[in-house]
Amino acid sequence: MLPPYARRSKSLEVLIPILYLKGVSTGDFAEALGALLGPDAGGLSASTVGRLKEVWTEEHVRWRKRDFSAKRYVYFWADGIHVQARLEDAAQCLLVIIGATPEGKKELVGLIDGVRESAQSWRELLLDLKRRGLTIGPELAVADGALGFWQAIEEVWPQVRGQRCWVHKTANVLNKLPKSQQTKAKRALQEIWMAETKKEALIAFDAFIETWGVKYDKAVECLIKDRDALLAFYDCPAEHWKHLRTTNVIESTFATVRHRTVRSKGCLSNKTALAMVFKLAESTEKSWRRLDGHNQLPKIIKGVKFADGIEVLRPQVQAAA
Repeated sequence: MLPPYARRSKSLEVLIPILYLKGVSTGDFAEALGALLGPDAGGLSASTVGRLKEVWTEEHVRWRKRDFSAKRYVYFWADGIHVQARLEDAAQCLLVIIGATPEGKKELVGLIDGVRESAQSWRELLLDLKRRGLTIGPELAVADGALGFWQAIEEVWPQVRGQRCWVHKTANVLNKLPKSQQTKAKRALQEIWMAETKKEALIAFDAFIETWGVKYDKAVECLIKDRDALLAFYDCPAEHWKHLRTTNVIESTFATVRHRTVRSKGCLSNKTALAMVFKLAESTEKSWRRLDGHNQLPKIIKGVKFADGIEVLRPQVQAAA
């Protein structure tokens, strides 16, 4: 039931939310935690767990009302996480936003339950952030091809550039190819996003189209429709590329509650489930590494241009002879 890292964890902030979301009832927590923690689990009765749940729910409510007027984010990672973790039927996915501060720290910015990944749900989340003081949007947003997010951010912060997630795009392209061709095609896709320059990436892009376009036109169409957005990271510092080519920071954080094949009886309310997911994410946030090349982030805010990951230096004005 528990992911490998949590089996060694002594943190109740990690264990209790996972067990709750996986379907363990309050009355069974003492036995479950006793098996995990041994003597340290003493006193963790059903009422104690219930009080912890109430405290965490209140913390989540305060977190959702916090002020953003002093905040600024350079990058956003956004994704819709589809779960079956004891949520009510109306909550079909979690909408998650993680931001990178000018100091390079990653922070959980937004977490709500949404109806699929609709533009309306994303719009509500983005407008809520804006109303609470986040008047300036990020310089770049990283997400998959879900139209709902891109439509919403275009309306709320139209100046934000978009970078499509290469992990999602690779999976979508490979799904349109026979299994016998997927390994070869995956290597060809890697040659695009692992290229050292945008020019080399475009050459690899065209080579993929030429190689696969005649026989597998749907796979090629899936790739080329986001051509510019897939290569936007080349206009950012090279140290940031590995962070910007994928939404993996969200995928890895929420993997513990994403895969659930059997819905538990007696579902939690969305409010309680969200509080448990929030607490789990908050605990994970403590271990997030700062972005490599964080000293470059203030330059991006100032409007410094980058080409192929390298700062574009302004030509010196020649003094008149």
